[in-house]
Amino acid sequence: MNHFKDGWFTELSPLWPGQATSFEVEEVLYHQPSKFQDVMVFKSKTYGTVLVLDGVIQCTERDEFAYQEMIANLPLFSHPCPKKVLIIGGGDGGVLREVEKHPLVESVVLCEIDEDVINVSKKYLPAMAKGFSSPKLTLHVGDGFEFMKQNQDAFDVIITDSSDPVGPAESLFKQSYYELMKTALRSGGILCSQGESPWLHLELIKEMQTFCKALFPVVDYAYSTIPTYPSGQIGFMLCSKNPETNFREPVTAVSKEEIQNLNLKYYNPEIHKASFILPEFVRKVLS
Repeated sequence: MNHFKDGWFTELSPLWPGQATSFEVEEVLYHQPSKFQDVMVFKSKTYGTVLVLDGVIQCTERDEFAYQEMIANLPLFSHPCPKKVLIIGGGDGGVLREVEKHPLVESVVLCEIDEDVINVSKKYLPAMAKGFSSPKLTLHVGDGFEFMKQNQDAFDVIITDSSDPVGPAESLFKQSYYELMKTALRSGGILCSQGESPWLHLELIKEMQTFCKALFPVVDYAYSTIPTYPSGQIGFMLCSKNPETNFREPVTAVSKEEIQNLNLKYYNPEIHKASFILPEFVRKVLS
């Protein structure tokens, strides 16, 4: 579905009918099919290097932090002691980079099914992939489903950094996947998943929220703004096994000094709280 025309790349998908995002291209750096999907990297005029999987933009150098920092820190700062973390997906290394910075995190397992994404990111997106050199990391190249089946009651936090619900990631938006995450979490565990945009997928979000509420005592939905994701906004579905969890109040509020030390460009305690305040049309459907 993706195509180049007159020096521009346009992201087209049936998931956002009638609209598209376009980038002026300076140079295509990589374009090969992997075992699982079409992998492409290009240098854009204004957003730096861009990673594209199956024609859909996964991240750009200019704005990736708006997604990575929020999907990592919303759950990490909602858990009193997130020692063991599992990341499903996230082969570009962005979420990993944020998770391994967290002072309380002792070990991180990253499960990515497509090794090509990891290798390409290490080569072309080194500022994102630098987390792969972390001593806290155990890398598992393979299916996240299978991995969780073998690792029950093992993690404090699970983060699902998935692409959209088509192709390899489709099953990550279904109830059976959330049931599996629930068993892989320790008691008091928290999960956070890429939760699509209310401008495009409010019905899907509502459906996910409904089955999450049947599985977890605390469920909430937050969002981040990010120019290069369709509609400029991306959401996060957060669930906790601990009935006392309040996602809207970070357990620890990072100081200005720590924000600098952790090199955070988007996340702070105020935006943590604010990200749960939903526009009226979304609140109506999700409340």
